Amino acid sequence: MSRIFLDSGDPQETQEIIQLLSAAQPPRQLDGQTTNPTLVSKNPYAKGRADNGDKFTEHELLAFYKQVIQDISKLIPHGSVSIEVYADDNTSAQEMIEQAEDMWTWIPNAHIKLPTTAEGLKAARALIDKKMRVNMTLVFSQQQAAAVHAATTGAQKGDVFLSPFIGRLDDIGQNGMDLIANCLKMYRAADSHVEVLTASVRSVEHLQAALQLNSDIITAPHKILKPWAEAGAGIEENFTYQSMSANNTPLAPIAYEELDLSQNWSAFNIGHELTTKGISSFTEDWNKLIAR
Repeated sequence: MSRIFLDSGDPQETQEIIQLLSAAQPPRQLDGQTTNPTLVSKNPYAKGRADNGDKFTEHELLAFYKQVIQDISKLIPHGSVSIEVYADDNTSAQEMIEQAEDMWTWIPNAHIKLPTTAEGLKAARALIDKKMRVNMTLVFSQQQAAAVHAATTGAQKGDVFLSPFIGRLDDIGQNGMDLIANCLKMYRAADSHVEVLTASVRSVEHLQAALQLNSDIITAPHKILKPWAEAGAGIEENFTYQSMSANNTPLAPIAYEELDLSQNWSAFNIGHELTTKGISSFTEDWNKLIAR
C-alpha cells in the first residue's frame, strides 16, 4: 500500500490531516511530510511577515524553518520529514553537504532534499556514505531516475526517495503519470533501493492514479488530501485516469526507456529544463522572505 505524505510547510495542516485520516474507515496514518522553500514561504507566519514588509534575516529564516520542521516531526515521529537545502545554479555539492549536515541534526526522522543535478548527485553520494537519508527532488525524466539509483548504490531501502513532479510535466503537455509508471517499472525490475515518491500532485485524480500504480509514496497538499480523507481515504473502484491537460487536450505519452542501471550516474542525461526552472522558482520564493 502506498504511504501518504503531506506536502506542506504548515504544522497546523499536518495536525488537521492526521485527524482526518484517523477518522477514515478504515483509519489511516499520515506517513510523512515534504517541505520546500516555496511551501515555507506560504506558511501563514512567514507569509504574514513578508506581506507586512517585515522580512527575515538569513539566520532568522533558517531558524524559523528549523522550528517548523521540529514541530512537524513531533506530530509524525514515526514518519519521514523532508528538509530541502538551499541550492541555486551556483551552489556546489560541498555547500549542499554542509547545509545537510546541519539540517540532519534538527530531527531524528529527516530526509534531506537535494536537486537532481550533477552537484546534487555528488552531494547525495556523500550523504549516503555518511549514513544520511536523501530525497532527490525536481525529477522529470527516467534518465534522472536511473542516475539517482546509480549515484546512491549501497543505500538501504528507505534511505533514498525519488520525487518526480507529475503536475509540472502535465503543464507542458506531457503525461506525468507515465513517468511514475516508468520509474516504478524500472526500479522494480532492478529490485532498486530507491523508492518513488509521487510529487506535484494537482488533483484527487492524480492521487487516485498514483494509488492504483502502487507508488511507494505519494505526497499531496492539504487541499487534495482533505477531500480524499473525508471521502474515506481509499482507492476508488473502477477508476480510470484520464490523461488530459487543464484545457482538456490529451497529454503526450512518455515512452519507457530500457536503461542499464549498472552504469556510472554520469552516463545518464540528467539535464532537464524543468529542473532548472524549479530550482530558480524555489530560490526566488526563499529569497523573497529575506531582507536584502
